[in-house]
Amino acid sequence: MNLLRSAATVGGTTFLSRVLGFLRDMMVASALGTGPIADAFFVAFRFPNMFRAIFAEGAFNSAFVPLFAKKLEGEGEASARRFAEDATSVLLTGLLVFTILVEIFMPWLMWLFAPGFGDDPQKHEWAVQFTRVNFPYLLFISLTAVQSAILNSLGKFFAGAAAPVMLNITMIVALWFVVPLATNPGLALSWGVMAAGIIQFVWLAISCHRANMSLGLRLPKLTPEVKHLLLLAVPGLISGGIGQLNLTIGTIMASWQEGAVSWLYYADRIYQFPLGVIGIAIGVVLLPDLSRRLRAGDGDGAHWSQNRAIEFSMLLTVPAAVALAIIPYEIIKVLFERGRFHEVDTHATSLALLIYAVGLPAFVLNKVFSPAFYAREDTKTPLQFAAVSIAVNIASSITLFQFFGYAGIAAGTSIAAWVNTGQLGLRLWKHGHLVPDAQLMKRLPLTLLASVGMGAVLYVGAHFLAPWFGLRFIWSVSVLTGLVAGGMGAYAIFCQFTGAARYSDVMRLLRRR
Repeated sequence: MNLLRSAATVGGTTFLSRVLGFLRDMMVASALGTGPIADAFFVAFRFPNMFRAIFAEGAFNSAFVPLFAKKLEGEGEASARRFAEDATSVLLTGLLVFTILVEIFMPWLMWLFAPGFGDDPQKHEWAVQFTRVNFPYLLFISLTAVQSAILNSLGKFFAGAAAPVMLNITMIVALWFVVPLATNPGLALSWGVMAAGIIQFVWLAISCHRANMSLGLRLPKLTPEVKHLLLLAVPGLISGGIGQLNLTIGTIMASWQEGAVSWLYYADRIYQFPLGVIGIAIGVVLLPDLSRRLRAGDGDGAHWSQNRAIEFSMLLTVPAAVALAIIPYEIIKVLFERGRFHEVDTHATSLALLIYAVGLPAFVLNKVFSPAFYAREDTKTPLQFAAVSIAVNIASSITLFQFFGYAGIAAGTSIAAWVNTGQLGLRLWKHGHLVPDAQLMKRLPLTLLASVGMGAVLYVGAHFLAPWFGLRFIWSVSVLTGLVAGGMGAYAIFCQFTGAARYSDVMRLLRRR
């Protein structure tokens, strides 16, 4: 398997998903703006996604992939399939019980997750209603995550990466055809989220069938293999819970400031674009690659994969972070400022985006460093470091919120991300699991230099193009696209000139197996 080519497959598919996600969020901004219905929907949408990240994509995936890869390599597909079915039945049973309890106690849970909504009974009621409608999405998206992990272990990355496309298309359809007819657009969107979960599950089920890895239903049974999986997953469960608690704390505090939940949501959607295209794509591919190499005793190959993952991810992430920090206002204005999303919302969201941009390289490096622990079946160390980062996030967010409002929440998130990155990287280096080679050490500073040059080009370009960003949508999008394309072109030239990356080197890495 070619690591970078596989990452390019995932990243390219994720890129399409994020483009559709931008279109979806532009339509959401126009339909909902940043008012009470928008705040209620975004809190409701965060509920199933938060627990999905904890249960399925976080703890379960990090523990499941190495064990599934071991079964696949050592005992064959039949044994690996049985293990996957046993694990899935236990996960599904637990999530089904959990979902029922959440549906019952949702009015009280909302007081915990969005206490600021208590000042507006209607907003609180909407948040409870929307969450009850879309929370069963957790069941389907968790099964989708399992199916995706299986396909990734088989070296088939496209289907799992394409699943979020289904979510965005479904919500776009709902926004286009259902929301205009609905008395409550937030409720209509919540039903759209639920429908998207079912569609994603069906898509991955078909993909697993084509890969000869369809999963049958079994009675839940705690086999020795499943017990070992749960033993590995528990630290990841707590770690993922701590990580999601960062977001939850931000939502809790933001609920006390009118519009803050929405401002942080829209800013989050923008910086999640490079995080998904680069960081998540690299992490998804790196975990099974490292697992296979370490099982085969290929330590040198594991070091090579780790170094190239860092080099490649920073080659794309650093310029993205610089761009988001230089032109956040232009991006938010063009993408969202229409309908119920006003100029004041643009300024507020732009500030949050700039602060998130500072933490973007750390968010990506966390995705690159974590697989090195999970591939060695070490889920406890990331848990310990996540505990430290949540403490930092709580302290910094609460302190900064008193002085800077919602911007302090964004700053706390970025600070915590860098603290976590430092801990992960230092521990890997101390244990000899991160051995930077000469190529990596040479190119990281050059990447930063090329990114600064690109930032200067964007700054000057945005200054001269400022009058054009207030024109009609098609013209403003064209101008923004041209500015971004010019920045990318300038970055490519700077990379070639400084030696941060040359076209021939990138193509050679993509061809290498």
